[in-house]
Amino acid sequence: MTRSLIFPGQGSQSVRMGAALAARFPVARAVFDEVDEALERKLSSVMWDGPDEALNLTTNAQPALMTHSVAAFRVLEAEAGVKVSECAFAAGHSLGEYSALCVAGALSLADAAKLLQLRGEAMLAAAPEGAGAMAALLGASIEGAEAAIAATEGEGVLEIANDNAPGQVVVSGATARVEALAENARAHGIKMARMLPVSGPFHSTMMAPAAEAMRAHLAEASISAPTLPIVSNVVARPTSAPDEIRDLLVKQVTSRVRWTECVAYMAGEGVDEFVEIGTGKILAGLVRRIAKEARIISVGEPDDVEAFAASAR
Repeated sequence: MTRSLIFPGQGSQSVRMGAALAARFPVARAVFDEVDEALERKLSSVMWDGPDEALNLTTNAQPALMTHSVAAFRVLEAEAGVKVSECAFAAGHSLGEYSALCVAGALSLADAAKLLQLRGEAMLAAAPEGAGAMAALLGASIEGAEAAIAATEGEGVLEIANDNAPGQVVVSGATARVEALAENARAHGIKMARMLPVSGPFHSTMMAPAAEAMRAHLAEASISAPTLPIVSNVVARPTSAPDEIRDLLVKQVTSRVRWTECVAYMAGEGVDEFVEIGTGKILAGLVRRIAKEARIISVGEPDDVEAFAASAR
């Protein structure tokens, strides 16, 4: 098997995420403690006790998802002998790219947590509340989504934010135009459109102020060459040079998440096992629609670790 590590993004979070890992494995508990110390607040309490409204705030959800992913990976290292050096690639969906970079040694855990908290703050500040929205287009191709965007009248931005998998495209932009497209989805040949419960028009050019804020934060961050290639959301190709990683993380804020292309690239390079590490199983569902012959494993809870370790024996 040729293995790639993949890390989830926002939308996967849920109260109690990582709690069982921390209770059972000291190596996992140490990750949560280190992030709490780095952020100078008890993010772990928000993750484990909620409420949902607090955890779903992007300033909490982003570092929380990374923390759970890194904790789960360190348990896999300790309990199942998984080694970064034996994997072909790592990739993450949006903020999950920071998790990949941390696991691959390009970012320290403390820096990844701080950067994601700052990223969440910058994204919230980039557009006034209610000015932007996002919608998932189900049964839509990229070409179909582009045609629907072109046919949707009105002022303001309307762009493709995520190419998640065949038949699942997310659009982002000015609220009125996103709502108009969603309301008329069937007229554009789209099976269904669903407005997403997000706080802004993420991965659109409306996030330009957030990208500039991240440019300043990333300029001060210490980024090393990762120990394995990181497949970037922006270009759907592997990156290893620290300056290029820094530049692509800035561009990622306003750019399309090319997840279909990222997974297809890795599969084309011989990857036949994808291990989703962290909260939920959203990426597993997407990968099944892109790399249909691949083995897909999700690891986020103690039972998942035991099952992985047993299968690896």
